[in-house]
Amino acid sequence: MADVLILIPTRMAATRLPGKPLAEIAGMPMIAHVLRRAQEAEIGPVVVATDAREIAVAVEKAGGRAVLTRADHASGSDRIFEALTQVDPQGRVKIVVNMQGDLPTLAPAAIAAALAPLAEAAVDIGTLAAEITVAKERTDPNVVKVVGTPLAPGRLRALYFTRASAPAGEGPLYHHIGLYAYRRQALERFVKLPPSPLERRERLEQLRALEAGMRIDVALVDGVPLGVDTPEDLEKARAMLTGRP
Repeated sequence: MADVLILIPTRMAATRLPGKPLAEIAGMPMIAHVLRRAQEAEIGPVVVATDAREIAVAVEKAGGRAVLTRADHASGSDRIFEALTQVDPQGRVKIVVNMQGDLPTLAPAAIAAALAPLAEAAVDIGTLAAEITVAKERTDPNVVKVVGTPLAPGRLRALYFTRASAPAGEGPLYHHIGLYAYRRQALERFVKLPPSPLERRERLEQLRALEAGMRIDVALVDGVPLGVDTPEDLEKARAMLTGRP
């Protein structure tokens, strides 16, 4: 798609796993696996946005494209917006996919699924979620839940995101997957907004968009990819991508 761009923000200074974009998994740095998944989605060109030259070198060695951004960005959203202005100053790109650089097991089909909500003109941002099937995740504050109203099979309109168990009562809970497909104008508006009260309280950036009246719709997918945040996660990713038990 000529008007879609996938941007992968990544940096070396991860608190729990420093240097994780270059951590080796199955003979390649993690960022190369993420790059490959994004390319296999076949929805548009892929660019890694980073503040570290060594990451850029690894991406280029893997056959990808990287752009260097400032080191002082507060979030990945700010980083990808700077990268967008570098890569496409003419404004040809209409949809920007923000794909985290620590999801080496994310299915390419799931990346493409985030675009589906944007078929409706009223939607500003598309994202992903999967139904929680592990009981302990329902109460785990590290598992972000999306509360939404069903619009169609496999589709929700997001009403809230929270680290708490919500909604109450009987029924499914949904694990939010932190990948976003923005309309270009929505991304530009979002990064210019100040952090919102609920964003600060929950420590969830996407609440800024909801508090500003922006619409986020959710495509439901079959499973949650492994996010690599700790050495233990890295070992799990190595086992998954090498076929080890």
